[in-house]
Amino acid sequence: MPAPLTQETLARAPKVLLHDHLDGGLRPQTIIEIAEQTGYTALPSTDAAELGRWFTESADSGTLVRYLETFDHTVAVMQTPEGIHRVARECALDLAADGVRYAEVRYAPERSTPAMTAEAAVEAMLDGFATGARDATAAGTPIAVRSLLCAMRQDDHWDEIAALVVRYRDAGVVGFDLAGPEIGFPADRHPSAIALLDRAGAHRTIHAGEADGIESIRGALDGARAERLGHGVRIADEVPADGGPLGPVAQRVLDEQITLEVAPTSNVQTGAYPSIAAHPVDRLHRAGFAVTLNTDNRLMSGVTPTSEFVAVVQAHGWGWDDVQTVTERALAAAFLDEGERAGLLAEVRAGYAALRG
Repeated sequence: MPAPLTQETLARAPKVLLHDHLDGGLRPQTIIEIAEQTGYTALPSTDAAELGRWFTESADSGTLVRYLETFDHTVAVMQTPEGIHRVARECALDLAADGVRYAEVRYAPERSTPAMTAEAAVEAMLDGFATGARDATAAGTPIAVRSLLCAMRQDDHWDEIAALVVRYRDAGVVGFDLAGPEIGFPADRHPSAIALLDRAGAHRTIHAGEADGIESIRGALDGARAERLGHGVRIADEVPADGGPLGPVAQRVLDEQITLEVAPTSNVQTGAYPSIAAHPVDRLHRAGFAVTLNTDNRLMSGVTPTSEFVAVVQAHGWGWDDVQTVTERALAAAFLDEGERAGLLAEVRAGYAALRG
């Protein structure tokens, strides 16, 4: 008999995470300690429990703008290589402890300049991930962590970030992302950066269809040639709830199986949908879209990969078939070489076979 779908069994289930921001997943105690070490005095609290609640309550505002303001504090303590290394190491450990076997974690190195060079930020992050993965594996919770480098849409460092993606792709960087405000900052604003990625054959996932709608998604596909969509959930605007014909962009995303990096709790917090029950994650999944389940920002949303699955299972009645399908779909979309993907897939399937009996 299969194990029941509970918090405990879902915690043991092997998971694959494609959309998680490094600066959105810090431990509150780490923020406090690094702030003290570096002389940062603007934290709203120096009590870890209170600080954690402050982040979640501030982010739970119903607007993306207010949500993004919480990052002022996390980024402030990521202004030294030592700080970034610690945050990255702890990220790997925390994800591994929650059953994540493979993760792609993203960060915008420009958020840590001019305190250090972008190269120093990237190298500290990559070494932190590698150290954390080694420590987690030694502790019996193996994980592989890779990095995505974000360029901020509203700034003009796209070419620099694209070049870093290419430079460090044999050291743990697996792709490029555009983050920040969608509205007013189209995905083709710096075509030279996209051309650089094209010439190098570099992977990319683009934030789109979160705060903006179908045109944002179209722009990510046509302007940046996105392989995956960060969030992408507004594709539901062209997916009628009554099963009627899809809109043209939705039909394209379905036909091409463009992966959607869906983060339901985050979408509720930023006001895209009123609740997990009202979120279209299940409708898109049932319609055959390449839905994956993600955390976005674990600190701000007060979530883990496990809790995100629990929330969707409870709201939409998902069973083991759905959980395993979404996990395998995420692994299929990961920016991995085929040998590593095949090995991880065998481990994931073995993990689910043990749970399903």
